[in-house]
Amino acid sequence: MTFEVKLPDIGEGVAEGEIVRWLVKPGDTVHEDQPLVEVMTDKANVEIPAPRTGTIEALLAEEGQVVPVGTVLVTIAVVGTPALAHTAAPGSPPPPAPHGGGVVPRAGTSSGASPHPVPPPQATPAVRQLARQLGVRLEGLAPTGPGGRITSEDVQRAAASVKREEATVAQPAPPHRKTPAAPTTAGEERVPLRGLRRKIAETMRRSLDTAAHFTFVAECDMSAVVAHLGRTRARAEKAGVPLTYLAYVVKALVEPLRQYPLLNASLDDATHEVVVKRYYHAGIATATAEGLTAPVVHDVDRLPLLAIAAEIRRLAIAAREGKLKLEELQGATFTVTSTGARGGLLATPIIHHPQVAILGVHEVKKRPVVVGDQIVARETTNLSLSLDHRVVDGAVGADFLYAVIARLADPSAWLGEAEIG
Repeated sequence: MTFEVKLPDIGEGVAEGEIVRWLVKPGDTVHEDQPLVEVMTDKANVEIPAPRTGTIEALLAEEGQVVPVGTVLVTIAVVGTPALAHTAAPGSPPPPAPHGGGVVPRAGTSSGASPHPVPPPQATPAVRQLARQLGVRLEGLAPTGPGGRITSEDVQRAAASVKREEATVAQPAPPHRKTPAAPTTAGEERVPLRGLRRKIAETMRRSLDTAAHFTFVAECDMSAVVAHLGRTRARAEKAGVPLTYLAYVVKALVEPLRQYPLLNASLDDATHEVVVKRYYHAGIATATAEGLTAPVVHDVDRLPLLAIAAEIRRLAIAAREGKLKLEELQGATFTVTSTGARGGLLATPIIHHPQVAILGVHEVKKRPVVVGDQIVARETTNLSLSLDHRVVDGAVGADFLYAVIARLADPSAWLGEAEIG
C-alpha cells in the first residue's frame, strides 16, 4: 500500500507553506510520527510527521517550493497494514484519514495512477496580496522564482506591461522544475532566502508597502523602574523569574492602550474598517538564529508583573529552540521590540501589519539630565513608537507614548502587591 502524505490544514488562515528542509530521502525507512519535512507557513515553522512506519518512495516537492494545503508532499510504501487496506462496501464511508486528513491511501503500482492535475500558481501570500492590489491574475504568469514560484517582480512586470495579453503569457513551469541559478562570481556566496528569513522579508516588505509609517520618539526616565526592579529582584529570583525592564514596559502599556484604543487595533484593508480590540495581547519581538519572530504574551491586562516576565522568558526560550506552538504566534494586538543592552539611541521599528503600532525600547543607561536648575545623572532610555498614520494621528500617538512614560516614571503608584504577583 502506498500512502500520499499531504500538506495538512495546520492553522487558521494558512493556505500554503514553504518547503524549508527535507528530513528524509527516497529509500529511507521511517517510523510513525518521525518528522519528514520542515514547512514554514505565515504563522509558524512546523514539522510534518510520518503517519505510519514504512519506506520513503518519493519526495514530490523541492526545498524552497511554496505549495498549497492539500498538495501531496511525499509517498510512503507501507507493508502489512491490514487496517489500511480497506475496501469500502458500496455506499459506505471511506476510512478516516489519520493526522487530521493529511494522509490518503492509494493503491498499488504507478501504472494505474491517474495523471496529476495542472498545479495552481505557486506564490507566497505577500505576492498574492500584491497581485490583488495591482489587478494582476496569477494564472498564466511566467514564474522566475525557485521551484516555479511567481515572485513580486513577476507581478510588477505584468502590471507595468499594459500591452501584454494574458493569452500569450507562458504557462507556469511544473512545480518541481528548478529555475537555473544565477552564475556565482568569484569571492561571492549565494545563500537561498528560505524559511523564516524569507517570511520576514515578505512580511516587512508587505508592511512597508501597505502601512503609512510614522515614528515618534521620546525620552523616558527609567530611574524609578530601575529602583523598583532593585527592590523586587530578590522576590523575583525566589519565584525563579528573571525580571527585566521589558516586563515593566509591557505591564505599563495596558492602561494607555485602554485610554487610546486606536493603538490596540488593526486595519482591515479589504473592508476599509478599523478593528478595535478589547483584549490585550502583546507581541514580543525575539531574535533567534533563524531570524526575528514575535511570540505573543496573551491577556497582559490580566497578568501580574512577574507572570509577564516569566512568560516573556518562556516564549523567548521556545522561539530560540524552535518549539513555539502555533497559538503562541497568533493574536497580537500590539508589538514591543527591545534592542537590548546594545540598543543605541533609537530605531524606527516596522509595524507588524495589520497591527497599527509597534513600540521600540532601547538601552537604559545613565545620562546627564536637567532636573530643575541642576544637571544630574538619571537612568534614561528612548522609546520609538511607529504608527500606521492611516489610522493613528501623530498627536494621538504622542499622547499615548507620554502616558506610557508617565507610568514608567512612577511604577509604585500602580504596581501594588497584587499587580507584582
